[in-house]
Amino acid sequence: MECEIPSINADKKTIKKIFEDVETIAVVGLSPNPLKDSHRVAKYLQEQGYKIIPVYPKGGEILGEKVYRSLEEIPERIDMIDIFRKSEAVTAIVESAIKRGDVKVVWMQKEIVNNEAAAKAKNAGIEAVQNMCAMIEHKILFA
Repeated sequence: MECEIPSINADKKTIKKIFEDVETIAVVGLSPNPLKDSHRVAKYLQEQGYKIIPVYPKGGEILGEKVYRSLEEIPERIDMIDIFRKSEAVTAIVESAIKRGDVKVVWMQKEIVNNEAAAKAKNAGIEAVQNMCAMIEHKILFA
């Protein structure tokens, strides 16, 4: 799965619509460390008015929000899952998203590509974005 090229991806028009429609974003792999990309991206999205739900194994609180250890634990609706995990971990995350039934988008950050998981998401009616930074794409489209 190393160096996989995205064969399934959203175009700019779809990405713009994603940002216009999404309200709640679960960030899987959101680090409490402000120097980490996951933290900076989540903070930016939060500052743009999105509700951020941190998913991190150690629990606690990140960016003023309660941390959940898994997607299954989150009691509220999730519109988008922003993934900061290795490509190999994406399939299980997508399967959790499909099981939930409320997720509209799975977003794999820069350098994260899993075409099999993206195809699985698309087949379940979930939009898939791969190898793109949500913060950069948002800034390009809305700055």
